[in-house]
Amino acid sequence: MELKAFEIQFVGLKAGKHEFSFEVDNTFFENFGFDEFNSADVAVTAFLDKRSTLMDLELTAKGAVNVDCDVSNVPFDHPVDAQLDLVVKFGEEFNDENEDLLILPHGEFKFNIAQYVYEMIVLSMPAKKVHPGIENGTLESDILDKLDELSVDQPNDQNEDKEVDPRWDALKKFKTDNNL
Repeated sequence: MELKAFEIQFVGLKAGKHEFSFEVDNTFFENFGFDEFNSADVAVTAFLDKRSTLMDLELTAKGAVNVDCDVSNVPFDHPVDAQLDLVVKFGEEFNDENEDLLILPHGEFKFNIAQYVYEMIVLSMPAKKVHPGIENGTLESDILDKLDELSVDQPNDQNEDKEVDPRWDALKKFKTDNNL
């Protein structure tokens, strides 16, 4: 998939609201060298509100990406539901340093939203991706069984049976006496 498909040509559009639709799959992310998704099926909609001096762009993404669970390494479909608002203005030179503002040079007639779509989807993913079957306890996995086997049991009131060194009690008393 070429990123040229994500160009919005605004010069022939009348003032008002316009809608553009895009389909994002794994080849889109390969163009950015991003390979953390096993597959992707995301519908992106761009709502462009063209005015005389500026344009408002609202991007929404809905769909799913297949990722590997960070705990069990089992692949699963993670839902994508993201939104990005962008103001497009005209100025002396191109400037996209501000994440909410794009400045296009006067005389420009189109702009490409591929970078914004990429960032919106990737940044909508959580830092730790956990399979829903782990959260609700329904996932059966050899890796999870091994993790349970190797986990350290939490002590449950085992310390109460042990004798406390009397020096600690003396120190606690000293601490309490000085606070009076």
